[in-house]
Order: sequence, then C-alpha cells, then structure tokens
Amino acid sequence: MSSTSDAPHLPQRSTRRGPLIAIVAVAIVVVIAVVVAIIVNIAKPADAAGASRSAGTPTTVSIGVSDASQPYWQVYSALAKKKLGVTVKLVNFSDYSQPNPALAQKQTDLNSFQHVEFLAVYNVTNHQDLQPIGATVTVPLPLYSLRYSSVSALPANAKIAIPNDQVNQARGLLVLQSAGLVTLRDGGTAFSTINDVVSKKVEISTVDAAQTAGALQSGSVDAAIINNNFATAAKLPTGDRIAKDDPSSSAARNYVNFFAARKADAKNPLYLKLAALYHDPSVEKAVQEADGGVAVFSDATAAQLQAQLKKTEADARAAGVGK
Repeated sequence: MSSTSDAPHLPQRSTRRGPLIAIVAVAIVVVIAVVVAIIVNIAKPADAAGASRSAGTPTTVSIGVSDASQPYWQVYSALAKKKLGVTVKLVNFSDYSQPNPALAQKQTDLNSFQHVEFLAVYNVTNHQDLQPIGATVTVPLPLYSLRYSSVSALPANAKIAIPNDQVNQARGLLVLQSAGLVTLRDGGTAFSTINDVVSKKVEISTVDAAQTAGALQSGSVDAAIINNNFATAAKLPTGDRIAKDDPSSSAARNYVNFFAARKADAKNPLYLKLAALYHDPSVEKAVQEADGGVAVFSDATAAQLQAQLKKTEADARAAGVGK
C-alpha cells in the first residue's frame, strides 16, 4: 500500500478572487438598473396623468347633455380647448332618464342638463350621491300653444300635455295652477302629481318630456308644457308661450341648472374650471341667442347648490319619494 505522501495532489485553489467578484457585482448593478427602468416606464402611464397633461398629452372630458346640437356647446367646446387644453366629448341623451345613470356608472365624467329638484329625486330614488359643482341657468318652464294666443283664449276642456316625469310634472302643474287652469290639493308642492288636481278647466295628459313638443305640433293637444331644450330643438317661437313660472321667485332655487359630477369628483379642479367656463361671455351670448334670451344666468356657488340639494332631498323623502 502506498504511503499518503505518494497520493496524487489536487491542484491548489487560487486565492485571487477579486476580479471575479467585481465583475459579478457590476453585472448585478446593471441588472437592477434595467429592472428599475422597466418598472418606472411601465408605471408612468398609470400614475402620471397630471404630468402627461402638462407635457401636452390631450385630455378628454365627456359631458352628458340633452341638447348637443345647440351651437353654444360648440362655442363652449372650442373655449375649453383653447383655455384649458381639454377636448370636450359631448354625449347626447334622448331623454332625461339617461344622463344620471350614465354619470353614476362612469360612462361620462360630468353632465349638464338638470336642475336641483330633478337631481334630488334621482339621488333619493336610486340611493346615489351625485353633486352639483357649478350653476348654469334658471329657465322658466313655459306653456306653449300654437292655436291660442293667451290662457284666457283656451276653450273649456282644452287638451293640455305635460311631462310625465315626477319633477317636471309637478312643476308643470304649478304653472297650470298659476295660470288659473287647475287647483291643486293644499296649494300644490314641488312633488304634486296629477292625482293632486282637485279641480280643473282643462283636460290633462302626461307624456314623456321629449314628446311634448311633438304632441303640440301634431295638433293632438291645444297646449303643452315644454322644457326649454325640447322647445328650442323643435324651433318653437318664444311668442307661442302663453304662460310660464317665475325664475326669480324663491321656489326657483330648486330649478337652477348646473354641471353635476360624482361625489368623489365634486372638488376636481379641472371639472370646476369647466363648470365656470360656461359663464364666459362668449358662451353666455351663444346660450341667449339659442334660447331667445329667456335664460337667467345663475351665480349660485357649488356649496349653495349642494346645500339646496340636501334640503330638497330631505323634502323628497318626506313626500315619500323613492318608497
């Protein structure tokens, strides 16, 4: 047997590991830098919307309306592009039941078509919390007739169409009462219905608000309560109005129109600027030209509108709305 001194020897390991360690360290640093760069680049589109806007990336804000064809929206949209760098996407809805659900479901960013009472009823009925963020106008609700030039000229049992939605129906009935055509139980309220009519000189039918102008123009009724945007779209002359409510009365606080947003966006700086833009002189002029000068521009603040909304929601619940 050989002695241990005769056993083969393994090559002696080198103790010079410095260069290898340095190379590995550099490689690790490079890999980490690449990974960090990738993560940052991926994150940018998701969390740098503000930076993208400031860098010139177009910003689009969708606004639900019921009168997108009106020229003043083109004036407004051009101004939003020029002053705020915002592309306004107008989303038109054919009837009043559509814009609020679309806003609540994030199909639009804002809407502008309604007044305080309408939103109060929607919020209470649907357990929502949409909020007004900027006033636009108060528009009188008129009674139109193509056959008769005054309320006194209407024959007994004249046929009159009014909107069938809860809010505009109540307001329309109050217009008819102020004109002496009906009497409402207990003097009527902002939540009166056709069932609250205790006496009348005319026959009343309820139809979709979007159909009131058509009913009048077809001759199927002698007169009709018609919301301003539908009257404008139907090109009804203001001279055909034979009665209306008073936009300067205390009751008119419920009928101030505005831009609405989801509650989480009620203080969004860009949305507030877009709401304020409606009162640029060029937009107000275009609005007045479109509606024949009947609109009364409102300077109610967002806080005032929200306080009125809260009160009206309480009144709606007391009236049994949503039950």
